[in-house]
Amino acid sequence: MNNLICICGPTASGKTGLAVALAKKLDAEVVSCDSMQIYRGMNIGTAKPDAAEMDGVWHWLLDVADPGEDFSVGRYVKLADEAIADIHSRGKTAIVCGGTGLYMDNLVKGETFAAPSQPAQREYVEHIAEEKGLQFLYDMLKDADPETAEKLHVSDRKRIVRAMEVFLITGMPLSYHNAQSKLRPPKYEPLWLGLNFRDRTKLYARVNKRVELMMASGLEAEVRALLEQGIDPASTAMQAIGYKELAAALRGECDTAQALAQIQQASRNYAKRQLTWFRRNEAIHWLYVDEEKDLLAAAMRILVKEN
Repeated sequence: MNNLICICGPTASGKTGLAVALAKKLDAEVVSCDSMQIYRGMNIGTAKPDAAEMDGVWHWLLDVADPGEDFSVGRYVKLADEAIADIHSRGKTAIVCGGTGLYMDNLVKGETFAAPSQPAQREYVEHIAEEKGLQFLYDMLKDADPETAEKLHVSDRKRIVRAMEVFLITGMPLSYHNAQSKLRPPKYEPLWLGLNFRDRTKLYARVNKRVELMMASGLEAEVRALLEQGIDPASTAMQAIGYKELAAALRGECDTAQALAQIQQASRNYAKRQLTWFRRNEAIHWLYVDEEKDLLAAAMRILVKEN
């Protein structure tokens, strides 16, 4: 039996429910793979599972960062690796569950990343951008790492700064580090399960309903509480779907009804992007929620067949 299972798919497709049911069947533990459920105090808008939904199954990587922190894919991979090692050391199966494809793919590949950020170097690069302009820094990057620069827009400050920081720390261009990482075999060989819908309108209806339930459960109050704590509206966490729109409503830029419609639209668009991302993975066994009468039984059939 595979000791690592990845459950992926679009928002509102039922990933958590399947992960919990499978974990109870296999005596497994769940490692969350959601770039927003990592933040404390962001529960409703991220659809973070509560105690009832977890149903006694241990979930890792929930509430591991404050909303004001920047959280990178590198940090996620490190924490998830540690969680999986702990689970495996006790002879259990780890179920990685979530919709953040970038995090999940990098975890499975075992990306080590070019270099941890160093505050002194980051400040130096940021200082250049402030004093001489982003175009100047971009031109520096073109000299140091033309391959990476070619892939970036001159206004992509975050990635330009990071690429220059890597070059200064390691003495090698980011493109070199990326090429080296592609030569390594994947760290894990999980069994992949993906949730989808044959009828896209049924998925979108579920997305819309979920947003309505979030609003009824107090999402606006959750956003207000975060802002009152002093969380910067421009922080990464507050750019999450639902939080950004309601923060704008609380500033008087639109009313709550308009914010609700915007959140539903953004969530449907996100679901579409998630499916586009995961469809590139040919290893995924797709389960269609609107066709399968028993998702757990269908998943177990795949596990038995593949082992």
